[in-house]
Amino acid sequence: MCGIIAVIDRAGCPMDGTKIRSALSMMDERGSGEGAGYAVYGAFPEFADYYAIHVFFDAVHESKAAVDRELGNWGTVVHEEEVPTYENRNIRKVHTPWRYFFKPDPSLMPRSETPEDDIVMHLVMKINTTIPGALVYASGKNVAIFKASGWPEDVADFYRIQDYSGYIWLAHNRYPTNTPGWWGGAHPFNLLGWSVVHNGEITSYGTNRRFIESYGYRCTMYTDTEVVAYLFDLLVRRHGLSPEMAVKALAPPFWDDIDRMDKKERTLYTAIRLAYGSAMMNGPFAIVVAQRDGIVGFTDRIKLRPLVCGTAGSRLYISSEEAAIRTMEPGLEEVFMPRAGEPVIGRLGK
Repeated sequence: MCGIIAVIDRAGCPMDGTKIRSALSMMDERGSGEGAGYAVYGAFPEFADYYAIHVFFDAVHESKAAVDRELGNWGTVVHEEEVPTYENRNIRKVHTPWRYFFKPDPSLMPRSETPEDDIVMHLVMKINTTIPGALVYASGKNVAIFKASGWPEDVADFYRIQDYSGYIWLAHNRYPTNTPGWWGGAHPFNLLGWSVVHNGEITSYGTNRRFIESYGYRCTMYTDTEVVAYLFDLLVRRHGLSPEMAVKALAPPFWDDIDRMDKKERTLYTAIRLAYGSAMMNGPFAIVVAQRDGIVGFTDRIKLRPLVCGTAGSRLYISSEEAAIRTMEPGLEEVFMPRAGEPVIGRLGK
């Protein structure tokens, strides 16, 4: 039932949040008013080289000091602020959103090939599991996440997303089924440069969670979508797979299809399925994942959830509904639907 929409301007031209607010509101029937959110890449050009660590505090005066100490142990905070919010009678401010612009000290993790990323990943997992009343919900460079319990238009107005601009936007209208609606459970989910919006259900969540937690990740947000961000971080950043191959690991071809491939492809996909069998996701789903240089959209192997794409000039749109895309871009040049399990990828400059 959830509504998702994403857009990338492949020329890197900024877009403010006005149109994506309207597009997501077109899919209100896909939500229940219990969660909505937006992600924007390119939001902080003045702090582009720092990690924008976003935290929900239950009580700032009680838990913030512990977060400050933890960040200070691993690097330097160059700026911090309460995320600006605006009174909205339909949003109850049960958490205080805060953001830090943080520079890790790479010398503190000398054996890592990506020490700054690994430090931030460690901090996210540690804060979320050991500091009561604090939840890190975003941690990437030059990316902002805005989410809360509410309808899309109310969440957008609560944060005034029209005041932010970026070259990638993701948005999600949630219809929670298996987990309660709460601020942390609203999409997008983020870790480092990865942000995820998802429609559907990942029935393999238990297996996927055990697999990802064996690599040091910790799931704390009570929803199946959280594992997707962690799986992409593991497969692409830490294991070096391309985004295309990561999709093939998470939504691989059926064995019958692999048996019909030529020898080279059959060997490759057999190895992927054997190596990442516990990462394979089952269930009906449509997912869009963003990182700093692009977006990728894909569905389950039978396409039990809708996904439609459109292009106009340098912009690629991916959504649950064509109507939402046309709200953002009435003059679409092309509309198409990807095949089940096949990724649609838009990259900066391509």
